[in-house]
Formats: sequence, structure tokens, C-alpha cells
Amino acid sequence: MVKGRGGPGRRAASLGALTGALWLCVGGLFAGPPVQAAGAGAGGGCAGRLARTVPFDTGELRVYKSRNRACAMAVARTAGERRRMAVSIQPRGGAPVRDAGRFTRHAGPVTVGAISRCVYVKGSVGGGSADSGWILC
Repeated sequence: MVKGRGGPGRRAASLGALTGALWLCVGGLFAGPPVQAAGAGAGGGCAGRLARTVPFDTGELRVYKSRNRACAMAVARTAGERRRMAVSIQPRGGAPVRDAGRFTRHAGPVTVGAISRCVYVKGSVGGGSADSGWILC
């Protein structure tokens, strides 16, 4: 059975498409910032101000703080061949966020929500490692 062009079925389909498009637009307005993978882009770093640096034999941990986020990276003292690196950041009362693998320059960035929360940061480059204890309290 074929209906005319302006039937109720066509209006319902148009309304459904319009509603879907509106939800996509609204969802884009309220979505959080995109997650950044390790080494993404030329800058590939954390946003915010450098809040703490924890040096160790083979590199350093860098902890950044913005208004509502904390971010960490484990950076090798010298860039070069791929080697084992890892970094993790854990907000007090939350689960740690980690990045680990074989990298040439840094592991991370890893970011967590940290509004009025302490964070615990650990990192390693090759055989050296360090942790921050609870900071940014």
C-alpha cells in the first residue's frame, strides 16, 4: 500500500531525524574534553600550570594542575631509543589512570578530575622510578 507524500509516517520520520540531530548537537555542547593518547600531537603534553616536578635517575615526573583537572607525565632525561616507561595518577578516593609501554620520550599524559582532591603520582623510565606521595591537597 502506497501513501501520499505528506502522510503521518513521513512527518514522524522527519521529527525523529530532527530530534536525533538536536541530541547530537546538545551532546557535543556538554561533552567533556577529548581524551588525549600518549604522544598525541607535537605538543602531546598536559594543560594547566606545572605544579610539581619529581626528579629521579632516568627522568622526571611532571604534575600539572588546571582549575578542575590534574595531569601527569613521566619524561625521560634523554630522548632516544624505545624503552619501558609508565605513569599513573590517582585522585584520593578514586581509581588510578595509567599509561605504560615502550616510548622514546615520555609516558602520558594521564588526566583525572581533581577538584579539591589530593592526587598520588607514580612513574618510571627504564630502571628508575619515583612517586610523589599525596600532593595538590
